[in-house]
Formats: sequence, structure tokens, C-alpha cells
Amino acid sequence: MLSINKKHVLNLVRVRKFRFFMQTFPNNSIKPVRVGLAGAGYVSAYHALALKSLKHVQIVGIADPDRERASQVAEQFGIPGVYASLADMASAKPDVVHILTPPSSHCQLTLEALRMGCHVFVEKPMADTTEQCDQMIAAAKVAGRILSVNHSARMDPIVLKALDLVRKGACGDILGVDFFRGSDYPPYAGGPVPAPYRVGAYPFQDLGVHGLYLLEAFLGKILNLDVRYSSSGRDPHLLFDEWRALAACEKGSGQMYLSWGARPMRNELIIQGTRGVIHVDCFLQTCVVRKKLPAPRFIGLVAGALAEAAATLVKVPWNVLQFATGKLLPSPGIHASVLAFYESLSGGTPPPVSAEEGRRIVAWMQQVSREANAEKDRRLEAAVPVPRARILVTGATGFLGRVLLQRLRQRGEPVRVLVRRPLESLAQDPLIHQVCGDLGDPAAVDRAVSGVEVVYHVGAAMRGGKADFESGTVWGTRNIVAACLRHSVKKLVYVSSLTVLDHAGHRLGERVTEVSPLEPHAEARGFYTQTKLEAEKIVLDAVRQQGLPAVILRPGQIFGAGAEKVAPSGTIAIAGRWVVIGSGKLRLPLVYVEDVVDALLLAEQGNHLSGSVFHLVDPTMVTQNEYLELCRKVPGNALRIWRLPRWLLLGASVGVEALCGVLRRAAPVSRYRLRSARPLGPCDCSAAMEKLGWTLRTGVRAGLQAAFAPHREEAGGASAPPRVAPMPVGREDLQAQR
Repeated sequence: MLSINKKHVLNLVRVRKFRFFMQTFPNNSIKPVRVGLAGAGYVSAYHALALKSLKHVQIVGIADPDRERASQVAEQFGIPGVYASLADMASAKPDVVHILTPPSSHCQLTLEALRMGCHVFVEKPMADTTEQCDQMIAAAKVAGRILSVNHSARMDPIVLKALDLVRKGACGDILGVDFFRGSDYPPYAGGPVPAPYRVGAYPFQDLGVHGLYLLEAFLGKILNLDVRYSSSGRDPHLLFDEWRALAACEKGSGQMYLSWGARPMRNELIIQGTRGVIHVDCFLQTCVVRKKLPAPRFIGLVAGALAEAAATLVKVPWNVLQFATGKLLPSPGIHASVLAFYESLSGGTPPPVSAEEGRRIVAWMQQVSREANAEKDRRLEAAVPVPRARILVTGATGFLGRVLLQRLRQRGEPVRVLVRRPLESLAQDPLIHQVCGDLGDPAAVDRAVSGVEVVYHVGAAMRGGKADFESGTVWGTRNIVAACLRHSVKKLVYVSSLTVLDHAGHRLGERVTEVSPLEPHAEARGFYTQTKLEAEKIVLDAVRQQGLPAVILRPGQIFGAGAEKVAPSGTIAIAGRWVVIGSGKLRLPLVYVEDVVDALLLAEQGNHLSGSVFHLVDPTMVTQNEYLELCRKVPGNALRIWRLPRWLLLGASVGVEALCGVLRRAAPVSRYRLRSARPLGPCDCSAAMEKLGWTLRTGVRAGLQAAFAPHREEAGGASAPPRVAPMPVGREDLQAQR
């Protein structure tokens, strides 16, 4: 159990000006404790906040290879020294070093700090292996320094309260403890894969450690541990995102459930006893006891539930108020752990968490990690042998990619696809070879490109936040280009978009060609335009500087069956409504999906086209209103269409921009984005027709019938005309039919 007084720690956390150092050292002239931070990740701010509250502690430096990140933390907390390494920080002569780096570096940095003569406070887990823990413990004994581990969750004031209730017998004899913890990781923005997604056991090393020492705190040492892990498939980057554990302990059994998919996220403990249950919510900082009442079972259950609900109703708003006024600190467990460590250091008493406890937890973690990491390695090895194929398609599950894949399959040759997760529908086709991975992951892309001759790069991010677009569009294209060059791919066909052009500056009626101005303010247009423009530049730079054989296609608005829920150009989709900017009489730059696939296949076969950019738009005039009316008639597509004058929306955007400026947030709608939200046209596609040999085999009118007429038939309308037959495969076949 805990060796520190619970009430004292509660007071330390809740009082804004901590005074125990003044009581321990009444002489104000005492030399302050000099502290150095090794690591400038997110947890460093919590340690710095706690240390700044201690009168006789001085943070003398922060060390991190990322000097920019370290400088930001130093500026925020007034830390005088910024260093590239712990060795460099030795010149600041710290007395204590906090190790706040990833676990793989804990042992090395701890040994280094001990050799410098420093006490060490290391973040959980203590290290990766028990062998490393033994090295750290032995080095601390030789140096005569204190080594402690930050098991912050069991120092959380609300957990200490629950432990005190257990000691007082509030729920009788303890039979078991359940720990529930949900989480998520920052979205993967592409490039080198971060640790949470690289290591199979990382989720358990990250949060399972909390569960292990919390179970020990209530139930005594763990005697046996059975851990099961699985993948829900919801996150393509995080292989094992569901974890369940059953622990046999000295005083009962404990269970643990860790999830990166369950919502809402939880951080809770449920302590089961013979006379009651204690429910601890570490997020909301509430601790509620439901006792067995001396009443008939049903009445007791109802009364207990009402009492628990009433207590929660009072405590949650109170805690929110405490947090808003600064009396309840963020991550109070870290705060309390830091304060308790320095109190023990100043008083010469054992630290709140011993190195031996840290080693004991690592021993269980190591066992689980070894199995999970080995399982991930086995899965990766099984996925490495990819059958040979001449063609790779990215974005094969998207609207355009699906049609392209279907047409390629008509050739009867194998096609390789890069997908984020395996799909049963594709697995049933022996000629489609799936490579699982993310476009943003260089290793996955390299594995997919290896051995192919032609790459159709259709994949890109269509929704999500900045990281999603960076990963799916920018890093995805960068990885594809690098892999194509590395493996000497014969042709890259890249699908760009007309969005890369200057919409706001375009004059109505002026013809749009491949040399029309590019968007000068992409950052003001949104992530899609910004990343598409950057991705196209990556391809063109590789063509000019490294000889990449690539062709770029810029289709207009692609339509076909299944696209009726996508708002057309000049229309904003908001909360189930389509807001048309203006009267809806502007001409749309439409192109039927089958016609786009024609151009893709021609781009593969065409010689001497490297570096060419082609626009793909049908010259047939279709207004926004005509297209909207067709979409609205599709069964199940209950559209609510509003038409608002452009001047009205522009006026409203002025107020939105002003409000967001005061709140220091990016405006969701700006005047520039509204000026840019209009269809481009008319488009001159003569280059595609003359150099690429592209013709409109289906065209807009037949395409609209093929896309929307079947829906009218289902709704009881006129029969649809027959669909246009699939296009032949080769350029020669195309020319023969013209």
C-alpha cells in the first residue's frame, strides 16, 4: 500500500501555493534544488508546472534533440537553459533529473544522470526490460542516489481517496477491482511511423502499466497475469487496439479493459466489496460509494442508484468549477507524484514509488510486450510476400478507383491494390492482390510499389483534419514518387484536381487551360486544395529534377452512380442541407467517371507524355440547378436545398471572421473561400484530346441517364436507357471505334 499520507497529498494538490518546503527548510537562505528535464514531450509541461510551484526548486535546463520543441517548453515555464542532450545539460549542474523520454531511452539516460551525481525521477514504465531495471537499480546504489518511478495514477488524489475508503472498510472485504481506460493517439500525419503505431505492445506499455500498479495498490502483488489483445480494424495504424487482462493478486482478482475505439473515453476504477462498491472516475475526479443498504433488495438497489446519481450530480459541476478556477489542477496525479518525490527527498524518507516496484511492473509488462510484438512481427512477415503484378492502384476503394479497378480487371491480368485494411470483397478475387498499409507510411508504400511497372495514384484524403490530409495526400504522394523512382517504375499516372487552379481570380467566361494560374492562396481554401496543390508540385518536381515518368490528370467534377450525395461545385453541404451560392445557374465542369477512366488508361499507354498535365471536362452544358434536381430525385437522397445570394453569405462571413479572430481560431467560412466556391469554366480540353487521344465515349448526357435513370425506374418512373458498354482496353481499340 501507499507509504505517504493521503490527506497531505490532497492538500498539496489543491492548494495553489505549496508550503511544505518552507516548513522543511525554515531557513530562507537554503540552497535551492536544481532540476533538469530530459525530454520535451507533452508530459514535460505537467512536470514543469508542478516544479514551478515549489519554492525551493529551480529548473535549470531542459534537454531534447528537438531544440525547437525544447525551446517552446523553456519559454513557457521560464527555463533558462535549452540543450540538445543530457550530456550537454551537465554544465547546468542539476541535482535531480526527470527522465521524460520514450521508455526505450529510460535506462541509458538514467545511467547517464546517475553518473552525473543526480537523483533520478523517471516516467513510467521504468524501462523496457527487467535487465535494464536491474542496471538502473545497481547504478543508483553505487552512486548513492535516489531512483524513483512516476506511477502517477496511484498518486491521483481521487485514487488516494478510494484507497483510504478501502482501508476504513467502506465497502467491506475487497473481492476484485476493474480498471477501464480508453484513449486515442494523435492522428498519423505521414512519414516515419511514430512509436504508438510502430510497436505492437505500445498501447499496453502506455496504459496497461497504469492498470498493473493500480491493481497492486488495491489487491497486493500480482501473482498471475493473463492478457488478451485484438484488433477491431477501426484504426489501420494501430494493430492491437483492444486489450483485456485478468490478474490474480494476493488479495483478490483484478480485471483491465483498454480500448482505443470505445467511446466515450473512460478512466475508471470499480472496487467490488462484500458490503459495497466504490466507483472512481479519474477523468471527472469523482469517487462514489454505493453501499449495501439494510432494506429489501429492490428498494436497496433503487435507493443506492439514486444516491450515487445525486452524488455525481453535485460533484461533477463542483469539480468543473474547481478546474476553471485553478484549484483543481490538470493531471493531478503527476502533480502529486512530483511533490511527494521532493518531499521524500528533502525529508530523507523512501520515495513514494520505489525502483523495486517499478521493476516488478516492468516484469509483467515485458512478458506481455514480448508476445504482442512477436505477433505483430509474424503478421508483417506473412504480409511481405506479395504476388507479382504489373499494375498498382491506390485509392482502389474510392469512387473513381473502384471503376478503374473494374476496368483493369477486364484485362485478365493481376492488379495490386494498396488498402488501409483487408477487404473481403477484394480477397475473393484471385487476380486482385491486396497490400495493407497507409499511404503516409513509407515502408507500406515501398512494399506496394516493389515489382510493378505502372502506378495509378488515385488515392488521397477526402475528409478529416490536417493530419489526415497531410498523410493521405502529401506524404502519400511523396512516398509514391520516392518508391516509383527507387523501383524504376515505367509510368506513374497521378490524378490531381481542378481545385489547384485559381478560382477566386478567374474571370467568368475566360477559358481554362493547363497553363491557367494556380491557386495563390491555397492555405485560405482549406486542407484539400492546399494538399492537392502541394502533391501535384511533388510530382512535377520529380519529373523535372529526377526524370520521373509521370502524367498528371486534372478531372473536373466526376459523377456517376453513387455520387449523388456529393455536393456539386458552388454548393456547400451543411448539416444535411445543400446551400447553393447564388441562383444555381452556373455551368458545372462535369465529367462522367467512365470517361475519366478512359483517360487514365490512355495515359498509361501514351509515350513521350512525361510531365504533361491534362484537363478532363465534358463541354456539354449542365447547370447547378439541373444537376441538383437529378440528385434530389434519387430515392433515399432527401436533399434540402437552399439558395442564398452570394452577397449575403459574403456579409455573414465578415462577422464569422471577426468572431474567430477574437477567439483566435481559424474561420470555417471566409470571404476568400466563398469567392473561390464557384465552378470553373469553360474548360479547354483540347490538349487531352490531341496529345492523349481522349474522346468522350459516354458523355455527360448519357452518363446522367446511366447514373440517375435506374433510380427513377426503381421509384416507378420511366425505364432507363441501357448503360454504355465498358470501354475497350487498348488505344488501338479506341481509335478503331472513333
